[in-house]
Amino acid sequence: MRIGVDLGGTKIEFIALSDDGTLLAGNRIPAPQNNYQDTLTAIKEGVLTLEKSLKLTGSVGVGIPGTVSSHTGRIKGANPTWLIGKPIDIDLQNELNRPIRVANDANCFTLSEAIDGAGADYNNVFGVILGTGVGGGLVVNNQSISGANGMAGEWGHSPQPRNSENSTSQRPCYCGKKDCVETYLSGPGFSKSFYDLSGLSLSPQEIMERVRSGDQVANSVMSAYEYHLARGLAGVINLLDPDVIILGGGLSNIERLYETVPVLWQDWCFSDHIDTPLKPPKHGDSSGVRGAAWLWPIE
Repeated sequence: MRIGVDLGGTKIEFIALSDDGTLLAGNRIPAPQNNYQDTLTAIKEGVLTLEKSLKLTGSVGVGIPGTVSSHTGRIKGANPTWLIGKPIDIDLQNELNRPIRVANDANCFTLSEAIDGAGADYNNVFGVILGTGVGGGLVVNNQSISGANGMAGEWGHSPQPRNSENSTSQRPCYCGKKDCVETYLSGPGFSKSFYDLSGLSLSPQEIMERVRSGDQVANSVMSAYEYHLARGLAGVINLLDPDVIILGGGLSNIERLYETVPVLWQDWCFSDHIDTPLKPPKHGDSSGVRGAAWLWPIE
């Protein structure tokens, strides 16, 4: 049995899979806020509760909204900033008395979709998270690629390609830089774009309701979002030329993205034509936690 844990900013999800990927059990709990030790305790108790209910012990993989630095062994680049600087893999090993594998949540998402999801028929899979933050992961032949610095796929903190109409605008990012891809393409970035035009603070879901009802401002914001997403992913295609790109996170549920974005990115890709498919995830919100379980390879 393999156990996956998806540590998010607001929730922690647990899953138990058999060796062939069959779902055995799963659970979600609220994530502790601003307290690292409480986070460790919540993960430990969640894993032990799952094992007790199944009367089995499993390997444990954990997806985190950040990266374990190859230089320091501590978390860097985490949106939940109270995790930054903590040796979470070592601490969880001590809590659970067993080896633990930890990886970036976008890498886990991509691994899940590459192994038995929407990317199962492709060799080179690029996965994108469009949620509270923006992340990415690269899997080649069912192997997650982390890179020399553990940063492979982190396009969310690349500079957002922009046109002359918005070249003077700047958006601060929690990472300390300005105008990262994340500041435009995350859920909060989408809401910020709507607020800038309307003065109203709405969630992405509320904005999409206005899009569907024909609201002019909402449609303008949606078109701008598609433009930014297409330009950002064109850079990914030019650099990596993946066999498929799979979207995840809450904004991946916007169905029109899969039609509009592949048309738009043709203008910025260095080719006469781009055949790269853009797909929704097969496992939806569960891809991240499934990928965490798959951090332990099939033997």
